[in-house]
Amino acid sequence: MLLIGKKYFVTGATGAVGSALVPLLLEDKNSQVWVLMRADSREHQKKRLEELITFWEMGIEQAQDARLRIIPLLGDTDKCKFALSEDVYAEIANQCTHIIHCAGVVRMNLALEVARQHALGSAQNIVELALACQTSGSLPKIEYVSTVGIAGRMPGILPETWIVQPREFHNTYEQSKAEAEDYLREQIERYNLPVTVHRPSMVVGDSKTGKIIHFQIFYYLCEFISGRRTFGVLPYYGDAALDIVPVDYVAQVIKWSSEQGKSTVGKIFHLCTGPNFSIPLIQLQKIVRATMQNRGVKLPLVIHLSSVLFLLFLKLIKPLVHKKKRRFTQTLPIFVDYLRDKQLFENKNTMIYLKKKSGPELTPIKNYIEKVFNVYLNAKSPE
Repeated sequence: MLLIGKKYFVTGATGAVGSALVPLLLEDKNSQVWVLMRADSREHQKKRLEELITFWEMGIEQAQDARLRIIPLLGDTDKCKFALSEDVYAEIANQCTHIIHCAGVVRMNLALEVARQHALGSAQNIVELALACQTSGSLPKIEYVSTVGIAGRMPGILPETWIVQPREFHNTYEQSKAEAEDYLREQIERYNLPVTVHRPSMVVGDSKTGKIIHFQIFYYLCEFISGRRTFGVLPYYGDAALDIVPVDYVAQVIKWSSEQGKSTVGKIFHLCTGPNFSIPLIQLQKIVRATMQNRGVKLPLVIHLSSVLFLLFLKLIKPLVHKKKRRFTQTLPIFVDYLRDKQLFENKNTMIYLKKKSGPELTPIKNYIEKVFNVYLNAKSPE
């Protein structure tokens, strides 16, 4: 007989953070995980779950155990009550002990209303479920995954606190996530919800294996700074640095936080490398180009232009770019806009707290940077 202790409701299990988190939750043999998944049909949902299990590279017995303790839910984070049936929603509300919201659409160029529906709409649905669980007396903890991007264009170093001052944003993703945090803060104050907020920086592959389920912004940024997509012409970065964080660390902190009871309630954790150890873009560029060249990839010489001249250059070469590559060049202005702002994110309080409470340790960038990029190159063989 299966004895169930913790019962997690997890969104975003097929995303970068969620796919690293769910196996950690299953390490507790008495846990059960509801996994909310978008799918076209039940068969498609089953296929997506099997793809997850394959990604985890589990043994036969472990995989079978995962199938028994994962309950896939066909639904949508953006829709009222996650588009679940009344019976299923009521069951979760009555039994759920932990809500972990990892879902997010990491696209920078969506229309603001669409981005809002993804970020703010899902936050509203999470709060509604939390209140229903709170009414039933079953819910001790909520882990809410946000982003350091809520800083937008705020000058200076982003503190590990709620941000209430007006500010501009680089893109609609940042703005919608900031609005979702504003809403969450109001609901926490109003209903005394037991929430911990996690703000990751740019998430990359596992620090030990390099693996990640989806290649996200970091990998396209590496393609960009290699120069091979822009004939070697790139904007000048100056002393700009990039804050990245391995996905296993993010997942470990979220799981650890969920196990700490009330002690982490009200905390805002910055899951990032921090201002002192972020990697300079010039150094990252050298690593990326050297790794590609060691694999026999031919790269052009790099020519640096000012941001203004580089954006003009993009307009001039657009007719020369193959249609398949044009989408990549169309997103480059977003990267340029982001990189020319020297964004730094404080993580001092987070690191002190994790060390004091024997929490997960952050792996230095130098220990995994080449590993995660090599995994990308293995999967995406250069044209």
